[in-house]
Formats: sequence, structure tokens, C-alpha cells
Amino acid sequence: MEEANWLTTVISNPFAKGLALGILFCIIIYIRGFLRRRELSREVGRLRGHLHTKLEIDSTENERRKQKIEILKQERDNLRITVQSLNQKPGRKEIRQFYVYQTALDIMFEKAPGFAPAWQITLKEAENLFEKSEKGVVPLLKRLMPTNPDKQVKEYEKLSRTSLEGGLAKT
Repeated sequence: MEEANWLTTVISNPFAKGLALGILFCIIIYIRGFLRRRELSREVGRLRGHLHTKLEIDSTENERRKQKIEILKQERDNLRITVQSLNQKPGRKEIRQFYVYQTALDIMFEKAPGFAPAWQITLKEAENLFEKSEKGVVPLLKRLMPTNPDKQVKEYEKLSRTSLEGGLAKT
């Protein structure tokens, strides 16, 4: 009975009641904190999974973009090489030079009023000389039989020189 008396004395003491109430309050807070921590750790795990999935998707997309960029760079380099080789083919420089001359002639027609008639007369004379050099059997056969462009240019220059020299000698 003495023990029960001692226990009732302790329980009836206001300090012991406050201590018991505080310990009970701490246990409730600890349990709530434990449950909240478990819930938050699940949430963090779920978010890590989402982040991992997103990073995988982004990395595959980045790899695909890098491969596409490499392919485009390779195509660009191939096209650049093709353009350079096409510009170096025989006849391309001459065609470009022709367009430059044609543009210069158009500008001269606009700027110099006396240039056009003199140019037309000179152009007609040159055309007549070339027509004379192109008539006949040998030029016809050369035109019918394809040769490489370098030989054609050399033959054309040789014919034009001979016809020009013949035309200048007659005048």
C-alpha cells in the first residue's frame, strides 16, 4: 500500500503531471515527425525517379541533336567541296568571266552614250570573223566529235587568232 501511496503522490504532484504531459506531447510530435519524414523520403524518391527519367530523355535528345549537327556539318563540308570542285572545272571560270564582262558592258551602255554604237560595230566585225573561221568541213567535224573542254578551248582560240590575223591583214 505504501507503493500505491507513493505512486498516487507522484501522480497527484503538478510537476509530474506536467512532465508526463510534456513526454506524451514529445512522443506524439516524434511519431508525427517520423511519419512525415517517411512521407517526404517517398516523395524525394519519386522526384528522383522523375528527374532521372527526364535526364535520360534529355541526354538521348542531346545525343540525337549532336549526331544531327555532325551529319549537317559533314553535308556542309561535302557541299563546300563540291562547290569548289565545280568552280574549278573547265569552263566555269570562263562562264563567270563572261557574266562579269556582260555586266560591265551593260554598265558601259548606261554610262557612256557613245560606247554602244562603236561596240556594236566592233562586235559585228568579230562575229563575221568567227563565222568565217567556223565555216568549212574541219570545224564541222570538230563540232560533231566531242573532245575534252581544254582541247576545245585551245582549238577555238587558235581558230579565232588565225581568223583575226586574216581579217586584220585584209584591212
